[in-house]
Amino acid sequence: MIELNKDIKYIKGVGPARAELLNKVGIYTLEDAITYFPRGHEDRGNVKSIAELVDGEEALISAYAVTRINEFKANARLTLCKLTVRDETGSCQITWYNQKYLKNSIKLNQRYKFYGKVSKKGSRVEMQSPVFEDADSTKNTGRIVPIYPLTYSLTQNTIRNVIESAINSLNGELPETLPQYLIDRYHLLGNNEAIRQIHFPDSFEMFNKARTRLVFEELLAMQLALLSLKNKYEINKPGIQFDKNAKMSDIIDKLPFKLTNAQLRVLEEIDRDMEKSKPMNRLLQGDVGSGKTIVALISAYKAVKSGYQATIMAPTAILATQHMETFTQILQDMGIKCELLVSGITKKRKNEILEKLASGEIDILIGTHAILEENVVFKNLGLVITDEQHRFGVRQRSVIAEKGNNPDVLVMTATPIPRTLALILYGDLDISIIDELPPNRKKIETYAVGKQMEARVNAFIAKNIDEGRQCYIVCPLVEENEEINAKSVMELADEYKNKIFSKYKVEYLHGKMKAKEKDEIMEKFKNGEIDILISTTVIEVGVNVPNASVMVIQNAERFGLAQLHQLRGRVGRGEYQSYCILKYQGNSEIVKERMKVISSTNDGFVISEKDLELRGSGEFFGTKQHGIPEFKIANLFEDIGILKTVQSIALEIINKDKTLEHEENRELKRMVENKFKNRIEI
Repeated sequence: MIELNKDIKYIKGVGPARAELLNKVGIYTLEDAITYFPRGHEDRGNVKSIAELVDGEEALISAYAVTRINEFKANARLTLCKLTVRDETGSCQITWYNQKYLKNSIKLNQRYKFYGKVSKKGSRVEMQSPVFEDADSTKNTGRIVPIYPLTYSLTQNTIRNVIESAINSLNGELPETLPQYLIDRYHLLGNNEAIRQIHFPDSFEMFNKARTRLVFEELLAMQLALLSLKNKYEINKPGIQFDKNAKMSDIIDKLPFKLTNAQLRVLEEIDRDMEKSKPMNRLLQGDVGSGKTIVALISAYKAVKSGYQATIMAPTAILATQHMETFTQILQDMGIKCELLVSGITKKRKNEILEKLASGEIDILIGTHAILEENVVFKNLGLVITDEQHRFGVRQRSVIAEKGNNPDVLVMTATPIPRTLALILYGDLDISIIDELPPNRKKIETYAVGKQMEARVNAFIAKNIDEGRQCYIVCPLVEENEEINAKSVMELADEYKNKIFSKYKVEYLHGKMKAKEKDEIMEKFKNGEIDILISTTVIEVGVNVPNASVMVIQNAERFGLAQLHQLRGRVGRGEYQSYCILKYQGNSEIVKERMKVISSTNDGFVISEKDLELRGSGEFFGTKQHGIPEFKIANLFEDIGILKTVQSIALEIINKDKTLEHEENRELKRMVENKFKNRIEI
């Protein structure tokens, strides 16, 4: 029996010192080693003659050393090691930089293989810093070689040796994780073959087959876990069937504004769910400013009119307070009692709220994480709404749902997630999308600018403040980090307060401040007592300041597109034309492409698709906070075909075997439990 949890230091050729380095890249066990997948491969299998070499290519040659390695000092910091080699067709000059230790590693007239980048000018052929080994060795040349993500003092050579040693220790006895019927039906490689071929493929065709097998497994485990979670909600007990006579139209008709068609469509979906006996578990996606709060309010109205309580949980006190204002304004004339529960209130006030909540005097409780506390007890909780769902994990959602008798759950997010990714992250939920903005929303003009525009940007900020508006400045860091060329909030605030904008009221805000302090500053900004607010991304979520019309984002290249779009949504919430200025550094093609995307569209879903394409699913969304593991090999943008196949397979399996108890699915159950360990209860 293979012991996959075996400590990496006991693998041949590792030992305690090397194990410490491997730990730094997340390799602690045998299993970690074999699933530390390469980020690419180089084909070092085809030997070329020197005469065949092409300028700019990376190539493998087999040649004799016709000189010894000679050392030349170019300057105080740079030493060149030069060697001339020759094969049957010509000669090649080889150069290494600052690698003096190589001096005695090559013997005159002996044959070696060299793999590196070719430089060709006329008849002169050169190769820069090649990998080399004896002509008959196949460790680092003569085959397709894996390239691993590396940090610290690990070399490619070291990690290749460790992983090869780890795979060899398996002796081909790695347990199979997929049932045979799936392997046969989809012509997948077996587990042992897939692991060997993903690292050390015999050909690129075999590498692709190995990758398909491993992506298939990773996405299938995810889908089965989420569908099992969904079933858990549905199997346990029947949900609440809300009253058909508690009509949403009663409140819609009394609103002082008209709902968009998208809002009405989503409300129909929620209404249908609420009137079923099965508990609602629905994700409501809507771009910044699309009107999710009013959808939440109308859903809560239906719950209350059916004789139940509702609760709305927001990630920050200021957002909860904002919801409270909206709910009270619209619902107080209808005899519906709303209350706010946040950590800053007095003990006496909190006890009053808890008593009224338990007795049923409070219809709708709006609050922060404080709602999750054990002493928060509802008389008859029927509807749970969580705002900005990506701030709350699966477990928190279930903690609050357990405060009622299988209540309906509506989770909302303003982070536009491509539908494919939403199906992965929220596979346990049905999905509704508000894909239309209210007609009065003005397009936020967005400009990406370099450092040379600094003076013009500052003049533009001053002009808008003089006209009575306010401005956000967003920084990526709280404190200066020598390695990163980005100004911190504190340093920028000092510069703006004392030099550039000394005649205006400038304040700063960051995540390390106490909640009470943050709320006070945000309240002052909201009330117009601050002209310029310098902040980290803590202002990203939901704060509504209609008078703020300018947002400047420092070092915009350090943010993801979806996050830039979220931040931009803090302006343009009032009657004034609003602007977002992205100050960026760097001229790489990917930076330019990202700035072009965000400047050219205000459609969050288009932006999120592009973000997913440019950055991959690992970085796109902080999946760790969902209680969902990061993907080790799957890339949702590249692997959309496999994802679609796997989603239908997972549904088929779960429909026949809800708890994965059948003999044929025993491996699947074990695989899901192993991958999700304590994250999601299956």
